[in-house]
Amino acid sequence: MPVEEVSEDNGLHVALIMDGNGRWATLRKFPRIYGHKMGIEAVRKVIEAAPRNKIGMLTLYAFSSDNWKRPPEEVTHLFSLLKSYLRQEVDSFVEKGIRLVFIGRRDRIAEGLRAEIEAAEQKTRYGEALIVRIALDYSGREQILMALADLPCATPEALSFALSGVGKDWPVDLLIRTSGEQRLSDFLLWECAYAEFYFSPIHWPDFDGKALGEAVGAYLQRDRRFGSIKT
Repeated sequence: MPVEEVSEDNGLHVALIMDGNGRWATLRKFPRIYGHKMGIEAVRKVIEAAPRNKIGMLTLYAFSSDNWKRPPEEVTHLFSLLKSYLRQEVDSFVEKGIRLVFIGRRDRIAEGLRAEIEAAEQKTRYGEALIVRIALDYSGREQILMALADLPCATPEALSFALSGVGKDWPVDLLIRTSGEQRLSDFLLWECAYAEFYFSPIHWPDFDGKALGEAVGAYLQRDRRFGSIKT
């Protein structure tokens, strides 16, 4: 299904914790940074496959606030890859109607990358076919605290709206984590309250449209009751 055919019911919100770049590279006797480069290719494949799997919003965990603990050269390389990716993809996003939104802190991001992020968000702001949220310098607990501090009235609806970054409440339907890991790692804690989880043994650079389709297919077999009983 082409991107522009995503239905008006918003589609699924799928969140992805993209684990295994370094392990993938180490297994092949490559530097870890090569694994991150190949991880970018996996991002392209998954974004391309998202609309035909009836996904309306895709949230990607690119860099957690805890990832600052990694070696500085690896962090620098990760941000350099992101900057290159934005420059290469933003025009394609505009053509396909893809809106790009970043969530997380920005005050610790270098000025040059921050400018690229803001430019990409501005250029793609009218996209309605698919929303791609990238979580960068992100901590779920910290985001909740920051949103609460800015809310005059802290209702569940107001908090959901504040955390979404897209002007609507859109909770996660399916959370996918790759590389065999089975934990949330401080990701979308509020939005995942009723999410279905899918843990894939595939390292992220090998995750593609087929793997995404299998995860969504498994999700569609789940019986979601939200605490109720079906009659």
